Amino acid sequence: MKFFDLSLYLVTDSEGFTESEFLRKVEQALKSGVTLLQLREKNKSGREYYELARKVKKIADACRVPLLIDDRADIALAVDAAGVHLGADDLPVDKARALMGADKIIGATAKTVGAAAAAQAAGADYLGVGAIYPTATKVKTVLTGIDTLSAICRAVNIPAAAIGGLNAENIDVLRGSGAAGICVVSAIMRSSEPGAAVRALRARVEKILPPAHRRPFRPETYL
Repeated sequence: MKFFDLSLYLVTDSEGFTESEFLRKVEQALKSGVTLLQLREKNKSGREYYELARKVKKIADACRVPLLIDDRADIALAVDAAGVHLGADDLPVDKARALMGADKIIGATAKTVGAAAAAQAAGADYLGVGAIYPTATKVKTVLTGIDTLSAICRAVNIPAAAIGGLNAENIDVLRGSGAAGICVVSAIMRSSEPGAAVRALRARVEKILPPAHRRPFRPETYL
């Protein structure tokens, strides 16, 4: 049975870091309460992406956090990641499901109710919806309003996580939206203290978002 917790979902950004700095930030974040991890590398070759994914998978396994690979089902399968996250320009969800099988987690980006329903019908396990706010990452994006996020959450029966410029100071905007979690990049990766950033985010998430898809965090499990 697949089980995953979207409540505090870290999407990585290694730009500007040495590999050791990057891996250390990821490990600190996972040990501090991140519930799901996505390795996102837009500018690496397939070989570079694979090699980094192997190292991140080792950390994720030690911290018992599922690892998803952004865009690349082949890399996800090659490192036996928990799954893949697919954008609108990536492999179609149904093709990825056929390739990866029923047990892998497949997420899809959706910015409209129609796209969300189509992703669910194609076999997606969850949705990433946004950007809620402008983002500092270099990924091209279009803003998605809270009204659209709420409409998506009402229209599908798979969980959705909000993404885009979210941090501990502004996530109250998600209260009542139906979102099962938040995806965070800069608020953790650009923090000088990623562990503290995770703990602050987790405290806010537990007050704002519904517990239906959330697991209790037990630090002793990780340390």
